[in-house]
Amino acid sequence: MIQSSPSPALSPRLAVGLALASVYFIWGSTYLGIKVAVTSMPPLLMSGGRFVIAGLALLLFLRLRGAALPTREQWINSAKVGILLMAGGNGGVTVAEHLGVDSGIAATVVASMPLWLALFGIVWGLRPRALEWTGMLVGLAGVALLTGEGGFRFGSLASLIVVLAPLCWAFGSAWSRHLRLPQGLMASAAEMLTGGFALLLLSLILGERLEGPITFQSWVAFAYLTVFGSLLAYSAYMYLLSNTRPSLASSYAYVNPVVAVLLGIGLGGETLGLAGVLAMGVILVGVGLIALSRTRMWA
Repeated sequence: MIQSSPSPALSPRLAVGLALASVYFIWGSTYLGIKVAVTSMPPLLMSGGRFVIAGLALLLFLRLRGAALPTREQWINSAKVGILLMAGGNGGVTVAEHLGVDSGIAATVVASMPLWLALFGIVWGLRPRALEWTGMLVGLAGVALLTGEGGFRFGSLASLIVVLAPLCWAFGSAWSRHLRLPQGLMASAAEMLTGGFALLLLSLILGERLEGPITFQSWVAFAYLTVFGSLLAYSAYMYLLSNTRPSLASSYAYVNPVVAVLLGIGLGGETLGLAGVLAMGVILVGVGLIALSRTRMWA
């Protein structure tokens, strides 16, 4: 399992608070960042590049501070988690946005991640309670309400990919708690590196190529995604998975869609109809029911 400890200068409560703020607001903004980046960058190449750069930078920093390199077993386990989270989760969202799904809609669909996290808990003997089953059904109904909103249309490739993305992320998150991974931030570095290389390999296999010059806006978005979305927010998420209850670690699903929708409308020229607003509300109600059930279970 991941072992991590907050900086000696920070109390555990403050460390958790800062980590939550990172995944709440930074990750909420990355959906618009992805939309801007892929306007002139191939999606898999862009996503893989940001994670390889961030993972390598973090690994070098940790090595300079004396951290040990992962063992062979830890590299293998990190690859399992990294491929699910980086390639399946983030890569899936990136491809879906490249194919036309609005950033706010993508964030709303990804808000269903805690529903899948509760379902995958069955694999490790955590049988969902009645309230959790109710939450999952409510959340799925919310996803169904998105038909026709912001490029999300059932049966389309983009919609299928963006629905599968949170499933990959949820399974990887649940699995990570039961694998022997590197200690502390070295786990984040190893997962970003392995997941990033998997994305680059997939980009090569599928023959992605630049269709023109990369715009300045795309470079700025790429830098933001690399430094803030990958280095800072992902490391904060792994810290939360290691040191808090799953319900708290996945609570970013409450805030990300709101941040993404507001930024998409305000800065990205997106719109959100009544069905989209209702869908976001229904999905968040479903997530709330699961969080309530898990709070009781962990109390």
